Amino acid sequence: MQHQISLGDLTAAQFLADYWQKQPLLIRQAIPNFISPLSPNELAGLACDAQVESRLIMERGGEKPWQVRHGPFTEQDFTQLPESYWTLLVQEVDRHVPEIADLIDKFNFIPSWRIDDLMISYAVPQGSVGPHTDSYDVFLLQAYGTRRWQISSQVSELLPDLELKILREFTPEQEWILAPGDLLYLPPGVAHYGVALDDCMTFSIGFLAPSHTDMLNDYVTFALEQLDENIRYSDPDLQLQNDFGEISAQAIEKIKQVIHSLPIDDMLIQQWFGRYVTQTRSAIQLDTPEIEYTVHSWLTEFQHCHLRRAARMAFIHNPDNVILFIEGQAITLPKSKAALAALLTQQRDFTYQELKKFLNDNFVVKLLIEMTNDGFLYFYED
Repeated sequence: MQHQISLGDLTAAQFLADYWQKQPLLIRQAIPNFISPLSPNELAGLACDAQVESRLIMERGGEKPWQVRHGPFTEQDFTQLPESYWTLLVQEVDRHVPEIADLIDKFNFIPSWRIDDLMISYAVPQGSVGPHTDSYDVFLLQAYGTRRWQISSQVSELLPDLELKILREFTPEQEWILAPGDLLYLPPGVAHYGVALDDCMTFSIGFLAPSHTDMLNDYVTFALEQLDENIRYSDPDLQLQNDFGEISAQAIEKIKQVIHSLPIDDMLIQQWFGRYVTQTRSAIQLDTPEIEYTVHSWLTEFQHCHLRRAARMAFIHNPDNVILFIEGQAITLPKSKAALAALLTQQRDFTYQELKKFLNDNFVVKLLIEMTNDGFLYFYED
């Protein structure tokens, strides 16, 4: 299990009580002597991949101020860029680079299902995405070079006619220069403005903050799938009306009953929410083995390789069972498999010796093989 980042003089409990979703916090050397596991050239290579979501922000030197270009890019695209005032943003790098995914685990004082992704920003001198606010919590880890961050509690209207949501006015109230290993935490709604002082990379660990509208819309869609679509509006007790254009109070009462029939119970909410927070939000396709594993081939491979989790996973522990959620799918396990569900969602890498105690169970072996054949787990040599 990964060690946590340093929170300075704070414990994780103190951070959650005093800072989480409350106020900003700067932590010097949260990861001492930090060296980025990814180089700027490797990040540019990712931005050339069609499966990777990337953007190029050009404050100057484009067809208009704050021009946004979307990837995938080519090597020639990067050679034609000016020496200053541009930024490359690459989303979900943790889904493509195992070492970046490992870095996310250092924030394990936050439930893993709350973490959305790790975005990397590479900027040349004066590169920026402008002063803005986010609707979610974010940890900004300086990974390479230096960046000046300014924050403000004041939020203005946005500049018009831009793809980016840039504040029209920004008056800084606090300012820091971050070096590799420094970390800035910002709760939702805090205006911030980061400008590269030299070639630099910043890792942004963002957290899920779906709107109530999105969640309710998704839940209603899920709940409706549980209903019998053949049940229709009926009114065998219909009575003669004086005005045939009127919608009667009796009709409205029947509609209220239809709306109240939407199923809402703990088990259904569990089944929906676990799927909702683990589902894939992009076009990323997990790699699957060319030849599906059998019990024999899988066990043989595992004794010579490590097993790694590639999928988003979470679990819910009920009195009678455990529900394991994998990339928007739900698997109900017996209560006796709670330790397995916790291990699979807590770690990313597994050795044969770690899982050996579970491998006498045919149900578990079959489950792990299916997960490997689906690309949720994969083998790699140490």
